[in-house]
Amino acid sequence: MADGALGSPGGGSHESGEQSPRSNVREQDRYLPIANISRIMKKALPANGKVAKDAKETVQECVSEFISFVTSEASDKCQREKRKTINGDDLLWAMATLGFEDYIDPLKKYLTRYREVFFFFWHFFPYVYRCLICMSV
Repeated sequence: MADGALGSPGGGSHESGEQSPRSNVREQDRYLPIANISRIMKKALPANGKVAKDAKETVQECVSEFISFVTSEASDKCQREKRKTINGDDLLWAMATLGFEDYIDPLKKYLTRYREVFFFFWHFFPYVYRCLICMSV
């Protein structure tokens, strides 16, 4: 974007489905959906606030780039450790390594809570499901 024009890194619009020259991934698959970005941005505004299309697209590109940046660092760590799966702890490590220490504590709390809930449903949901079926007969 050195020429000052807003656009996706590979040229063309985000919705075009064109291939980026940097990879074999369609541009629409490289970005989070604009509707999700818009919804998140609107939550931070007053009820009558609006967000311009170019602002949404800019945030869409930045968020997608941030995710790639952190994921790439976590992936490098996993490759050095000869692992194929990136987990939440790897992402937290990558964020700390890249200088995002201020976000680590809240994300650790979120990850811990997520694991607790996941563990509960993973181990107890089949039992609850069977009980509900028995009660409906």
